[in-house]
Amino acid sequence: MIETEQATQAPRATGRIHLDKQGPAAYQALVKAADTVRTTAAEAGLDRILVELVNLRVSQLNGCAFCLDVHTRAALRAGESARRLGVLAAWRDTELFTPGERAALALAEATTHPADALAQERAYAEAREVLDDGEISAVIWVAITINAFNRVSILSKHPVRETPGHRTGLDPRS
Repeated sequence: MIETEQATQAPRATGRIHLDKQGPAAYQALVKAADTVRTTAAEAGLDRILVELVNLRVSQLNGCAFCLDVHTRAALRAGESARRLGVLAAWRDTELFTPGERAALALAEATTHPADALAQERAYAEAREVLDDGEISAVIWVAITINAFNRVSILSKHPVRETPGHRTGLDPRS
């Protein structure tokens, strides 16, 4: 009986759908929100490098290869060093990041893992010492937004492909 039921059902696609293509209006709303957040971050005084560090750290935590690729290139274009990008995953163990960057990274991590109430309290306390309300709000909005894009890309399995002639990936034009 089971074999007959399975044989009469239409075959299901096994590949992932690209959510951005399947729901373009929803995706465009997300892009518009990201544009608004980018403006909010700039108005709060966050520089582009800090925004990209937050995007990268959240994407590292979520394991989003596509967003890591996009935002590594954006960070390099903004003037970030390959050295700091290389140690970003272990930012707490280096002296390469400013107190403001450290506070923003802790806040981004707490936003990405909101169930860790203790980490949230510590991150807010650290942020309060070096960031104003506008900066704190902007960092959280940047983290919320990249978390949403991470989920779109992860669930869509957006590919990261080699760019001919740019094998190292360190060329900011790639």
